[in-house]
Amino acid sequence: MPNERLDKLLASTGRWSRSEVKRLVREGRVAVDGRITASADEKIDAERAALTVDGEAVRLREFVYVMLHKPAGVLSATEDGRGKTVLDLLPEAYKKRGLFPVGRLDKDTEGLLLLTDDGQLAHDLLSPKKHVDKRYFARVDGALDEGDRAAFAAGMTLPDGLACMPAELEIVSSGVRSEALVTIREGKFHQIKRMFSARGKTVVYLKRLSMGPLALDESLAPGAWRELTEAEERNLKLTDCPSFSA
Repeated sequence: MPNERLDKLLASTGRWSRSEVKRLVREGRVAVDGRITASADEKIDAERAALTVDGEAVRLREFVYVMLHKPAGVLSATEDGRGKTVLDLLPEAYKKRGLFPVGRLDKDTEGLLLLTDDGQLAHDLLSPKKHVDKRYFARVDGALDEGDRAAFAAGMTLPDGLACMPAELEIVSSGVRSEALVTIREGKFHQIKRMFSARGKTVVYLKRLSMGPLALDESLAPGAWRELTEAEERNLKLTDCPSFSA
């Protein structure tokens, strides 16, 4: 993307709006190839120029990828009149860029949520043909046992007729209230809750830990976010097959 306006390029990172870029330039905080620039309108070669803001290198990209630790009570949507959405947790510049959540987590489910403006990657991660693993921590009312593990592994047909692909259930603890790690290769409506319900258990807490090779950064508190690293982006784009054997 050569010869683009400086303000457009910096705004495309999602970190600043164009008006904020203009202010940064006026304050002498933006440099191109080590030279403080005086114009936000300056056209530069985005593939070759080295940009810094306040001395920090700025990475120019066609798309933005954000990892969010979704808290309970927030909707996985770009906008919704019923309540707060995940985009409300991000700076305004990201909203203007057009980020959207890749898939959905239930309102009361916590954990990893990827937001991006890369439609092709989102399609690849969500495509039924890809069968990308999604791993969750679940806490349920009821004692989990080998029968539950086997039922998940075999693939379940729920009472309403929904056929679920084989899934992995790793029992962490079992008792009146049990804990488990669940890995599914699809993401149907309330799927994990419905699968446990079919086994006579009620999910009381659910948290997504990973999606394909992307794992939740546990240093992120609920509601916190960060952009993906280059390595995380690269690994996501290489995702093309499931990682567990049922």
